[in-house]
Amino acid sequence: QVQLVESGGGLVQAGGSLRLSCAASGRTFSTNAMGWFRQAPGKEREFVAAISWPGNTIYYGDSAKGRFTISRDNAKNTIYLQMNSLKPEDTAVYYCAAARGRIPQPHGGGMDFWGKGTLVTVSS
Repeated sequence: QVQLVESGGGLVQAGGSLRLSCAASGRTFSTNAMGWFRQAPGKEREFVAAISWPGNTIYYGDSAKGRFTISRDNAKNTIYLQMNSLKPEDTAVYYCAAARGRIPQPHGGGMDFWGKGTLVTVSS
């Protein structure tokens, strides 16, 4: 079992940056693929980014390419999502997720554990 707690969300102006963190606990973090997803009001959950263990394979969703960077610090049991050039359409609840396996699926499928999310609001 893996427990995930997101932090770092908040209100930011368009063009600004935020860094989200996801702290993991449990026995299997060190070998889990991890990912970020988001869900805007009235929309389906969307894949943002995923990273393998130990971090040499990374995938991004179309909305994240070129602006967001996923990374992980295995010593701290934490993954990050650096978000730059934020747009109002990035407003959403951002969720951290973990898979039982080491390699993520290219579009974020196969996640087994989920955090409760952190809200990001981008004002225009």
